[in-house]
Amino acid sequence: MSLAAATRDAVRERPFLYDALRAGVVNYTAAARTLDIDGEEEAVATALRRFAEELPTDPPHDSDARVSMQSGLGRVESPGAESTAVLTVGDAAFAEGAGSLTGIVATGDLSAAALAEVLGRLRATDISTEAAGVTDDALVVVVSRRAGPDTLRVVEATVQG
Repeated sequence: MSLAAATRDAVRERPFLYDALRAGVVNYTAAARTLDIDGEEEAVATALRRFAEELPTDPPHDSDARVSMQSGLGRVESPGAESTAVLTVGDAAFAEGAGSLTGIVATGDLSAAALAEVLGRLRATDISTEAAGVTDDALVVVVSRRAGPDTLRVVEATVQG
């Protein structure tokens, strides 16, 4: 495998570095030091620089959605719960009137990239999520009741065009 290919693979294993390359905010030499690649540091830095030049500069998603908050969500595991659930992931469903969690629901033009950005922003603000999911027309994030208002603001800032 070439040095350039090894560098690309290493970046793809580190989404934060990929995002930083796309944003143009990377010290290439410092980033090269963090990668476990056989090769000279300056050659790896050059490979990073070239890879960054090839990356798209357009936003990772172009969403336009209406956002609402639903209180009183809880995890339900009874058969048929999916029909009333706000979110179902595997065998777990989160439905209204079943607990004290809050769901932030966005509906409109959405993508998986929008959910990735929402989750990244929530992580950066130290908000833990109980569950999350996305389709092309809906995005749901389930959080504690206390985190609901802050999560609402994060989701709105991320998905409203």
